[in-house]
This record gives sequence, structure tokens and C-alpha cells, in this order.
Amino acid sequence: MKLQIIVTILTVIWSRTNASITNTKLCFGENFRFGVATASYQIEGGWNVSGKGESIWDRYTHEHPERVFDHNNGDVADDSYQRYKEDVKLLKELGVNFYRFSISWPRILPTGFINDVNKDGIRYYNDLIDELRRNDIEPLVTMYHWDLPQILQELGGWTNPVMADYFADYAKVLFNEFGDRVQFWLTFNEPLSFCQDGYGGNDAPGGQASGFEDYMCGHNVLRAHGKVYTLYNKEYRDQQQGSVGITLDIAWMEPITTSQEDQDAAETARQFTYGWFAHPILTDEGDYPPIMRKRIDENSKRQNFARSRLPQFTSEEIQEIKGSFDFLGLNHYTTFMVSPGDNKTSTVPSFQNDMGVKTSQKAEWPKSNSTWLKVVPWGFRKALNWVKNTYNNPNILVTENGISLHPGLHDPKRVNYIDGYLRALHDAIYKDKCRVIGYTYWSLLDNFEWMRGYSERFGLYEVDYESPSRTRTPRLSASYFRAIATTGCLPNDYINYVEYTLTD
Repeated sequence: MKLQIIVTILTVIWSRTNASITNTKLCFGENFRFGVATASYQIEGGWNVSGKGESIWDRYTHEHPERVFDHNNGDVADDSYQRYKEDVKLLKELGVNFYRFSISWPRILPTGFINDVNKDGIRYYNDLIDELRRNDIEPLVTMYHWDLPQILQELGGWTNPVMADYFADYAKVLFNEFGDRVQFWLTFNEPLSFCQDGYGGNDAPGGQASGFEDYMCGHNVLRAHGKVYTLYNKEYRDQQQGSVGITLDIAWMEPITTSQEDQDAAETARQFTYGWFAHPILTDEGDYPPIMRKRIDENSKRQNFARSRLPQFTSEEIQEIKGSFDFLGLNHYTTFMVSPGDNKTSTVPSFQNDMGVKTSQKAEWPKSNSTWLKVVPWGFRKALNWVKNTYNNPNILVTENGISLHPGLHDPKRVNYIDGYLRALHDAIYKDKCRVIGYTYWSLLDNFEWMRGYSERFGLYEVDYESPSRTRTPRLSASYFRAIATTGCLPNDYINYVEYTLTD
């Protein structure tokens, strides 16, 4: 492959949903950072090479290909296990400050346990980190982005309380091996998603036990996060001087009317989705949100259970978990309208029935290639302000924001999405005083989008999955994002910038 730089003058005119069009250039502060993100199972491939163990997504997609939209899997994916240097080259071209990637637990510990450390897995991530450093790109490492070792799942996975200890063991290996060069750590990515959809729904491992296993998963994930934060404080912080956080996802929940009933329903939805994990970590009192505890306790009693389906923390666990962050990762994509639901007499235990609300999206909101993702930039600003006001304005790093579209290099809709959401972010920072330190686009590359396979494309770079070399080609949006990352400013409506393309 040879990199050919084609300089073109691109005049792009796009409509901006719910955002005023202005010729004033918006710039972020000189210390604001731009990056892009990926995740191990979604891009690496190499699922069974060089000593890597089996993950729950390996097992699930092999045994149930019919449950994946296009019947595909991540066995090869973007082949980044072999092509990481090519990926770093793309990052350099984009001019980003940092790269958020995740480490595969079974690539490091094939059985999940600390007694069997895979040296080749250590080598791979050392090589990636060193390559990033050579190119002046900061590594931002997620410890867990959903690919649990299958052997640990056979012990109950995240429903088993001992998982918190096993995760702390795994984290210790990561701190020992990479902590001298990694300054920014995220323990978990979106526990709401992998607990609710994985243990409560149809994602791997396919627990389909909503109202039971999802709450057990969330409980043990919070315990694990607290243990790792304590571990870092006790054994690594003085020497390594890094930062540890967690990434939580928030879709903005907007009341469908201004009535108090709808306002209350929207706040309940926010506490059940975001507060579930934020309240124990970010509030002075710790523990689960009171509305969550109240509703699940009452429903459990009415359903004739001997105890609440929402587990209880010990007083020691509450103390360990609260305040366990140096910065907060925040993923945001879209917005929902909320009204009260009719679940007060339901005898079926489930997260949705416990929450007791209805969610919808407006038909006129612009669509993406994902059924759940509508383009609503003003919801981003509202979400950031709600976090600021609810949790004492924590330091936030936006760790994911992006849109899925059909394949193709000309993607003005993605440019429009990035522009609209960054304008909303700019308002949240400079008008509303939200403490946001950086922005991460999801994602660098097209990738395996879980149960949707390769049908939804989020990448700034298109990946040709028919090509043995998994050819990466920049989209229009890659050029646009490069203009932002290298200048710290949003281009005006009529913009000139450099478009990069890869050719043989």
C-alpha cells in the first residue's frame, strides 16, 4: 500500500438539525483533546492465534450465527492484530491527540486467571502502545470492552461475585505490564449495555434474564471497578501517576410533555439507565439511586420474592465505590422521548417493568443506519448539563460519539452529525460551563457492530471486508475530522481541507 495525498478543495454545504447556521468559527481551548476509538473484539481478529483464549463473543457468534444480523463474527474483523501499524499510520494522518482502544482479557489471560499469562498477548499490546508513543499519540486504554474469557462465563460470568476479584487480578497484570506508558485507564465500557443486553437480553452471553442477571452483573461490575481503583491508589498511583475512570453511556431522556408526570418519568429513566452506575460512584452518599432501590424493592415484594432482585452493597463496598474516579468517560449517541408506562401491576420481572416508562423517538428526527440512533444534537447538550447538575460537574471525557451509515466514501451526513454534536458540545462547555476535557469519535474504522455484524458502518475509514488485506479508505468525514483535530476548530460552512485516500 502507498499513501497518496490528494489535495482537493471540497465545498460542503449541509443542513444542521436543531442548530443555527453561522459563519463564526468555533474553536475549543488549546488543552482540549481530540481522539478516536475502537474495541478489541470489534477490530482485532486473530481470535485463536498466538495463545489467545476464547471469549464469550467468540463462543456466542460461532454457536449462534443466526442471531447476528448478517450471520458474521469477529474472527478476522479488521485484522488489526496484524495491521496495527497501518492503523497507527491512519491515526497520525488524522492528527488526533489520543487513541482509545481496549485490551482483550482472553488475549492476556487465556483462561481468565492470573496463573496463565500469555506472553504473546503482552507483546502485541506493548508493540501497539510503543507504536502510538513513537507517533506522539496518547494511548487511552479500556480494560473491558465486553469480551469476557469464556472460561469465566462458565463460572457464571458477571453474575458471580468472585468476578470482582478476578478482574482486579487482570487489572494488576495490565498496570504491571503497561502502566509505565499508559496514563489513562478506563475499567469498563458501558456496563449498562453489556449487563442489560448481555445478561438481561440477547447479546453475548445471551442471558435473557432481565430483572435478575442484569442487576447481578451491574452489582459485581461496580464492585470490581471499586477494587481496581483502590488497587491503583495503593500500589501504582505514586509511581505511575496515571488516571483511572469508567465509561458510562447516556442517551438523553426528554419528557414527552412539560407535565410533572412526564418530567418524573424522564428523571426515573435517567436514574435507571445512567444513575444505576453513576450514583454509586459520583454521589457523596453512594449506593444505588433511591428511585431505583424503591421501585425494584416494591416490585420484588409484590411479585412474592423473598428479597429484592436488586442486590445490596455492604457499607464497606459503598465506601470503596463512591468517589472511585479521576475522570468520567461518557458515551452519547442519541435522544429518546419519555412518558409514564403502564407496568405497575406486571408480574413479569424485568428491567423495563421496574423502570416503568415508555420511550420513543420523533419521526422527523434524521435517521442513521441504526434503528435506535436518531440525530438530535440538542440532546447531547442537555445530557452534559444534567450530569453537571446532578453529579457536581465532574471532569468528563467524551469517549464515544458517532453515527452509522451505509457503506460509501461520500458521507456528508456523518460530517453533519459530527459538526452538529460538536457545536452542542461547544455550547455545553463555553456557555454552560460543563467540564469536558476531550472528544472521541466512534470509530476510527468500520468494525463488527455486535449483533448487527458489519451492516452498520461507523468508521471515518471504510473497511473493505471482501479484500484479504481489509483495505482501509478514508471517507469525506475523515478529512473533516482531521481539520478539526489539527486546528481545534470547526470549519465554517464553506470549507477547504485536505482529503487523504489510500491507493495501491
